[in-house]
Order: sequence, then structure tokens, then C-alpha cells
Amino acid sequence: MNNQTNCNAVQDEVNINELLAKYDRESDYRRFGGWGKWVVALIAISFSVFQIWTAMFGVLDAHIQRAVHLSFAMALVFLLYPSRKSWSRENLHWLDGLLAIVAAAAPLYIVVFYNDLVLRAGMATLPDMILGGLGVLLVLEAARRVVGWPIIIVACCFIAYAFAGPYIPGTFAHRGVQLELLIEHLYFTTEGIFGIPLGVSSTFIFLFILFAAYLEKTGLGKFFIDLANAIAGWARGGPAKVAVISSGLMGTVSGSSVANVAGTGSLTIPMMKKLGYRPEFAGAVEAAASTGGQLMPPIMGAAAFLMADFVGVPYIHIVKAAVIPALLFYTGVMICVHLEAKKEGLQGIPRKQLPKLGKLLLERGHLAIPLIAIVYLLVTGKTPMRAALWGIALAILASMLRSSTRISLRDIIKGLEDGARSALGVVVACATAGIIIGVVTKTGLGLKLASALIVLAHGQLLPTLFLTMITSILLGMGVPTTANYVITSTIAAPAIIQLGVPILAAHMFVFYFGIIADITPPVALAAFAGSGIARSDPLMTGVNASKIAIAAFLVPYIFVLSPAMLMINTTPVDVLMIIVTSVIGMIGIAAAVSAYFVTRAYWPERLLFFVGGLLMIDPNITTDLLGLALLSIAFVIQKLRDRHHKPSRQSSSAAM
Repeated sequence: MNNQTNCNAVQDEVNINELLAKYDRESDYRRFGGWGKWVVALIAISFSVFQIWTAMFGVLDAHIQRAVHLSFAMALVFLLYPSRKSWSRENLHWLDGLLAIVAAAAPLYIVVFYNDLVLRAGMATLPDMILGGLGVLLVLEAARRVVGWPIIIVACCFIAYAFAGPYIPGTFAHRGVQLELLIEHLYFTTEGIFGIPLGVSSTFIFLFILFAAYLEKTGLGKFFIDLANAIAGWARGGPAKVAVISSGLMGTVSGSSVANVAGTGSLTIPMMKKLGYRPEFAGAVEAAASTGGQLMPPIMGAAAFLMADFVGVPYIHIVKAAVIPALLFYTGVMICVHLEAKKEGLQGIPRKQLPKLGKLLLERGHLAIPLIAIVYLLVTGKTPMRAALWGIALAILASMLRSSTRISLRDIIKGLEDGARSALGVVVACATAGIIIGVVTKTGLGLKLASALIVLAHGQLLPTLFLTMITSILLGMGVPTTANYVITSTIAAPAIIQLGVPILAAHMFVFYFGIIADITPPVALAAFAGSGIARSDPLMTGVNASKIAIAAFLVPYIFVLSPAMLMINTTPVDVLMIIVTSVIGMIGIAAAVSAYFVTRAYWPERLLFFVGGLLMIDPNITTDLLGLALLSIAFVIQKLRDRHHKPSRQSSSAAM
């Protein structure tokens, strides 16, 4: 029996790895044996130790810190990710070995000749140009391997624009940038590859990724799933609600929609299917909930840390602003799940088959101490870097409190390796995004695009928001959230800000839609990963995920129109009113999407639910009263029809 269980566990792990490799490029890496394994481990552990050391004893000069950070990442990328899909995932190709050495050396050129480069700033030599040009090309190649072609195409279009300026007619014309000046700007200043995105990555983003790696080592993911089962597994449609809660909790620390789907979905999706949920719906629930994890404080996606730097506010302000929108997102998902369960007559899991909440908290509740500590440290004014350091230490120490959760010295060292591996996609995406920012700052393209966007929308806010949403979603279909946010915040957010929207609301708007791209067809990677586990139609799973996550498409418009939702210039009473009315509104919208509330809803009722819900979400007394009236009408119609049908159902039962 034990052998069979072990075989099943191994097979499940193999299936998850295959699924991740298919939909998440970062998971399709070489798994070395022998000396190769030890070389990669040594580099990865050294990478993590460097980051921890500089965080503890002082970050180096910005350019040097970022260059060493990129050097480590580039070496690992070229060792772990083969140039071609057909190349072995077990043995290193000689070309990748050579490129790994060159790619690591190119950023270190800045470290070795730093003083000389500073003294001759603006007067680059031929060796500078060769190393700089090679460095740019290697960053693009690393991005192709880890992230994919879409971000390369976007970056290359920007580079082409830098050269083509004199030949472009109209608004977007500029004087053009010479090759030497462009290379110097992109590689030897802190406005290109080594700009703000890589700067944030080289400080606290890496540490938070390392923190997440240690949380995984302690078994926090399994604790979250068991906790969700204890809280909601017994309720109507329990397994789906477990998926929502556990994926939301895991998403706060994983930062990857696809990885979250593969991790928690391998447990929750089969449970949902067994209960009676349609495969397309089961996969969609997991995809929507996992994607929303990047929106859920206290630890959101990597782009949230960039936002704090771009907007110029402490990270805790981003956390506070994200609370109400995230709660609304998960409220909408949970209500959709509940109404689907009611519509299909699905019940929960018997309580005797579920873990006991009290016992669970007693045995493993201490694993959540690091997360609680992170929130406390951020609230009390500690920097994200300092909070992450304490979080890593507390994750290790908390695991030691009970023998059943204690991690070994080997696990601690392995955590250093896993954290470095997990950071590679973010590092490369940030470096590539730096190329785009570099071109924008060198050519003034940002203001030109913002002005063009406003002209295209005839100076109206809602059309500008709609065009920005489409841009963010399209970019998000192939560009990671981090790079997506960098691009849209550079190009689209200024247009929204010019129309009078607060800077934080504008940046949060593009951040939201960049994330939601993971569940928006036709390229909905999180939904496709969910469909792979559920064995469902990928496109229909994406459509269902978009319907379940309807709140994510609506809430950004609301907080742009009413920034009080982001706790900007508001009071506790206003916040409470916003929460109450918005939750009621989400119930109405979920009823419209699910076509069910008290009983099945027809189109006129669904329209009443949808419009009433929209009006309730907009925090305004007039719209609230009107929305409440429409929802009440729809509710009364539902109750009357249900009461009318009940005698018919009872008569049919008696006759049988």
C-alpha cells in the first residue's frame, strides 16, 4: 500500500512538472545530475548569500549592486535554460556553457572598471561599446529563454524606434539616437538595463522571493490548504471554496499564477470534479483564485514593489490601497462559486473527513508567524528589505517550534538555491524592461504616447481607461506581470494621470489589468494550466475564469473614478460604507454572471442584477440607492417565481 502511495505521489509530481514546463517557461529548465548539479547549486547559493549579505550590512553602490545581481542571474539562466527546446534537459551543451561565462562576465566589466567608467562618463571607448552591445544582446537572449518571444519583440520595436526617429512623420518623430549613445545609455547608466526595475529586483524583490521559498520549505502551502478545508470544506460547494481560500493565501507568497494553479490545483481541482463541478468550471475557479493572489496583500506580485518605487510611496501604502479591491475580487469569486453550487445542488465534504480547525492551528498555526510579522514590520515603518530579512529568519525559526514542521540544515541551504532559481524570471524581465525604459527616456516617447492616447480617446477619461485596459491585457498575454507593469506604467499611466487621476490609482489600474491577462482568452496561461489538470477545454476554461473574475474587470474603473476605495483622502466611515455597498454590488454582479440567485435567473433579471450591482459598487449615495432598488426588484421577482414553483415541485414529489 505504501509503495502504491509513493508511486502515485511521484507520478503526481511528474505531471505537475510537465504542466509547469508547458505553460510556464521558467519551469522548463535543465535538471542536472553529477557535477553540473553542484555547480548550479554553488552559483545559486552564492547569489542568495550575496543578496542577504548586502541587505544586512549595506547595499553596494547602485550600479555595482545591480551589475553583480544581473551577473549571477545571467550565469544561471544560460546554464539552466537551453537555447533550443530540442536540446537535452539533463546535460549542458558546450555553447550554453560558453555563453554562461560571457553573460556573467559582461556585467562584471562594470564592477571591475567602475572607477574608470565614472571618470570617462560620456566618452565610451571601443571595448566599452563591444562589452555594452554584447551585454544588451545577451539580456535579450536570456529573456527569450526564460520569458519568451513577446517581450523580445516589444523591446526590439523600442530599439528600432530609437534609430528610426528621423524617418517617422508626425508626433512620434525625433532626432534619432546613434548606436554608441544608445549602448552607453542602456548599459553604462542607471536609466537603462541597470535602472529602477533591476534596482528593486536587486534589493527587496529577491529577498521576498527567497522568503517565499522558505515558507514553502516549512510546509505553509499544505497548512493553507488544510486551513481552507477546515474553514470552508463542509460548506455548499466546499472544495471550490477551499480552492478560492487556499489559492488566495498561497498567491500572496508565490507571485506566479501558473505555479500557484499547478501547486494547489493538483489537490483542489480533482476535489471539485469529484463533487460534481464541471471540469471547465473547476479549472476556472482555481485559475481565477490563483491569479488574484498577486493582488492580495501583504505580499503581492513583484510589480507591486516596483509600483512603490515608481509612485514614490512606502510599500505599506500600496498594501493599504490594495486591501479593498482584493477583498472585492475574492468576494466576487466566492459568490460565483457559491451560486454555481446552489444551481447544481452540490454539497460540501462531510465534517468528519476534514481537519479540525483548533487542532490544525495548535499543530501548525505557528507557520503563519512570519507573515504576521511582515505585516507588523511594514506597518511600523520598517523598509521592505528589512521586513523580508526578518521574515526569512522567522520562517526558519518558526519551523523549529515543533518537530513535525522543523526544517533541516539541508533544507535551509536548499532554500537558498530554490530562492535564487525562482528569482531568475523576475531579474531577466526587469533587465529587459530597463531597455524599454531606456529608450523611452532617451527619446521622450512616454509623453508622446500619453498625448496620443488622450487624443485618440478625445480627452475623455473612460475611453482612455478602456484603451489602457486593452493595452495592458494584450501585453500581459505574453509579457510577465513585472515587465507588463513597467511598460504600461511608463506609457499608459501618464495619460490617465494627465486627466486628473491620482498617481496611485493610475498605476494600480495598469497593475490590475496586467495581472488579469493570465485568465483572459485567447492567451490565458493560468486558465490553460487549470484546464490541463481538469482535462477540460482550455478556451472555455479561460472564458469561465473571466466570468468568475468579473470583479477584477470592474473594480479598477471604480477606484479610478472614486479613489476613496484605495483609501486615498478618506475616513473610516467612508471605507466601511464602500466595503458594505461594494460587497452587495458584487453579489448582484455574481448573480448576473451565474444566472442564478434564489432560483435560475432569466435575462431581464440578470440585467437588473448586473446594472444594480454596478451602481452599488460606485461609492455614491445616489447610485447606491438606485442600485439597491434594482437589486431589490430582481430579488422580489426571484422569490415570487421560486414560491410559485415550490408547490409544483412538492406535488411532483408526492405523486412519485
